[in-house]
Order: sequence, then structure tokens, then C-alpha cells
Amino acid sequence: MAEHERAVTGGVDTHKDAHVAAALDALGRVMGTEEFPATPAGYRNLLAWLRGHGELIAVGVEGTGAWGAGLARFLATEGVAVLEVQRPNRQHRRRHGKSDPADAVGAARAVQAEEVSGAPKAATGNVECIRLLQIARRSAMKARTQAANQMHAVVTTAPEQLRSDLADLDTKALAKRASRFRPGDPATPTAAARRTLRILGRRWLALSADIDELDNDLDQLTATTAPTLRSLPSVGPQNASALLIAAGDNPDRLCTEASYAALCGSSPLDASSGRRQRHRLNRGGDRQANAALYMIVVSRLRWHRPTQAYMQRRLTEGKTRKEVMRCLKRYVARQVHRAILIDFGLHEPRHRPTELAA
Repeated sequence: MAEHERAVTGGVDTHKDAHVAAALDALGRVMGTEEFPATPAGYRNLLAWLRGHGELIAVGVEGTGAWGAGLARFLATEGVAVLEVQRPNRQHRRRHGKSDPADAVGAARAVQAEEVSGAPKAATGNVECIRLLQIARRSAMKARTQAANQMHAVVTTAPEQLRSDLADLDTKALAKRASRFRPGDPATPTAAARRTLRILGRRWLALSADIDELDNDLDQLTATTAPTLRSLPSVGPQNASALLIAAGDNPDRLCTEASYAALCGSSPLDASSGRRQRHRLNRGGDRQANAALYMIVVSRLRWHRPTQAYMQRRLTEGKTRKEVMRCLKRYVARQVHRAILIDFGLHEPRHRPTELAA
């Protein structure tokens, strides 16, 4: 067969500064490996090198959500079928060693063996904007919590006069009060404590302003991107953000609602043994999305009567509370997946399923 007629499968091991590509023929034989810089010019040269070996069928890329994100977007725009490949098995690495060319060959072999079939997230629309804003919000929340804990710790160990003035204040009032301190030269423990509290109070207030701004942006983005999702009971901006980020800008890459449930860690795992037949919670998947499903269920159990009735009915059937929560999370994942498809124009809208079966 002529060289240009060969079916070629590519594999790429991605790094910060350079990517290593491997080309395999239809029989799995290595046709070559090459290193390319992680730049737009390097992406073009990598694609030209792969196509130079024959007809390019698909490319397995490791780390499409990190160092391989730029390459995955470039290949997708060029019409290449890109598949997301997980890092190699650690047992295999310990037995056979590790090198970048070997990882690239392993990525290509995973594609040929059909061990991977998931397309990477597109990261080109509003969901990517939501993901980036959530990164800033998450770090701001952690920093604000740390500042609040430090303020209260300083008050607890401060000199008696200062401690008695501030001990009964909540975090917000303490931050406002401390931000107005004028401690002067920190030559005494009281002055040093007042200066520390002023710095921490101003930091807490600044972070709160950042969080409020990000919350407003996320509220608008989620309402614009997924109005059907936002209309579901107990689905607010934060829960909607986590669920959209799990699906990505191209939710059509998820073949079924079961695949989305597995992605969110809400798919049932068989835990049967002997005469006992049962399922347990899934500890894998996107934990942020899983936490969003959990918070939706907890909220509905407080006020949503059909959810409350479902919980009582399944408890009387002998299931534990954890098992019923698993069932409810799976139900919510089904609702969420359908709502996302409707919002992205991938599913015809019908009546919204807001109530559980009696």
C-alpha cells in the first residue's frame, strides 16, 4: 500500500514547553516519534508531521484540560478527531519505565484499542468563561475564610482591653471595625494587634467585594447560557456553574444521560454480595458537580414535597438514607442533563420533570 494511503493513529504526550507525538499504522507498528514546541507553529508542524505518514484517523491527547488544551483546540478546528487519553497506568510505568515517546505511543495505542472514546471539552464558549470565573471565586472564598479565621484568632489572644471590645462582633462587623483602626507604630502588643487586624479586615472586605462581583457575573452568565437548568428547583448560580462545567461547551460529547451521571459521580455502583443485592455511592467523577447535586437534593428535602415523600417511601422499603440520597442524586443528574441539552439546542423541550414518581 502506498505511504499516503496508510491509516495513521496519532498519540501526543503533552508538556508545558513541548509535546511529543507518535504515529502508528493500522497494525499498531510505530512509524515514528517526534517532539514539537507547544506553540501555534509547533501545533501546525505536529499535524503536518502526522499527516505526512498517511491518512490521519484520530489523535489521542493526554492532558486536554491542562497542557494539551491548546493543541486539542487546534486539532479540533482542523477537523481532526481528538480523543482524551488518561495518563498511563502506574503499574505499567513501574514495570516498563517511563519516557515521553513511550507515553505518546501509549496514547495512540489506547485510541486503537478503543480504551478511550471521550472527546475533550471544547472550552470555546460561555461555559469556559464560567469555569475561569469559578477559579477566581474559589480561591477568593478560601482566602476570605483564612482571613476571617486569622482575625478571630488574633482577637482571642489580644490584650484584654482590645479583646473585650471585639470579642462579641461577627466576622463582617469585626472586619469593618478593624479596617478603620489607626494603630500607629506597632511598638506594643496592642498596637501590633490593631495593625494586624486592620490589614486582615481590609483584606476580608476586599475579598468580599471580589466575591460579590464574581457572583453577579456568574448569575448573569448561567441565566443566559442555561435558562432551563436555572429554572429547575434548587438550582442556583453556583450549582448551575458546577454542573455546566462538568458538561463543557460541547455537551453533545456525552452520549447518554447515564454518561453524564457517571461524570458527576452519581451513577450507582453495584455492591452486591451473596443474597444481598444493593448499590452504593460512586466516589469518583467530578466532585464539584457531585457536591452540586448533593446540595440540590438537600435543599429539596427541606421544602420540595415530592422529594420528601420519595425519601419517606424508600426509607419504609428498607433503604438507608445514604442509598436514598444516591437515588435522588441520580434522578437530579437525569433532570440536569436533559435541561442542558435543551439549553444547547440538542433536545426538543417538553414538559419539565419537576416531580418524582409517587
